[in-house]
Amino acid sequence: MNDNLSLQGQVALVTGAATGIGRACALALAAAGADVAVNYRDQPELAAKLVDQIVGETRVRSFSVQADVSVEQDVERMYDAITERFGRIDILVSNAGVQADSVFAQMSLEQWSQVIDVNLTGAFLCARGAVREFLRQPSGLSRALGKIIFTSSVHQVIPWTGHANYAASKGGLMLLMKSIAQELAPKKIRVNAVAPGAIKTDINRDAWEDESAAEDLRKLIPYGRIGEPDDIGPAVAWLASDAADYVTGTTLFIDGGMLLYPGFRTGG
Repeated sequence: MNDNLSLQGQVALVTGAATGIGRACALALAAAGADVAVNYRDQPELAAKLVDQIVGETRVRSFSVQADVSVEQDVERMYDAITERFGRIDILVSNAGVQADSVFAQMSLEQWSQVIDVNLTGAFLCARGAVREFLRQPSGLSRALGKIIFTSSVHQVIPWTGHANYAASKGGLMLLMKSIAQELAPKKIRVNAVAPGAIKTDINRDAWEDESAAEDLRKLIPYGRIGEPDDIGPAVAWLASDAADYVTGTTLFIDGGMLLYPGFRTGG
């Protein structure tokens, strides 16, 4: 492996790692050499299965840690468990996210709060915890003191009818990422985001499992296919590596061209 791509000896936390994009990120980081803490909220069996896969397929260490990222005490306990087990943390992939969809006039405060609490407040709590650990530990394992990668969405840019809470959470996440990247760059902490488009995960199964729905979705993707979680994991591993050491405050869109306004392919 190219030394600049290696994460050997580094410790990564992936939130919402039991399934989907989080799982793919955890596997990609482990393949690059990082020890991985697998966070889950309510799927311990899937998290344990992922830990077994990571340990079985690589020479790295891994364990699962339960926490609801929207609860401050849970996040603090999670970091305590990681530092007790591994002694440090070098990489945070803040991936945990939810949807609670509704037309706007019928959206309840509970639906709004659930999405904002996990997708935005949870990202804040996890990033703050990571930064506190970065600043108190010695450097030397990579060129940066620490790396944070948020999982955002194309909907940090694209409005989404029926999903105002989700789009607002991702738009807020974009400026959270940029603001703390600006603040933390002098301390050699890099902060970036990946913004997936349509990816085959459980959260959007209705949009791709049925072939008719999948065909409608592909019309929004110039590249002509729906993405897979494995399209995201390697990009996250790259952003965490020294190969991306000069990259901070940036969103990497992984969307098959959804942001290219496919409705205008015929000239509008």
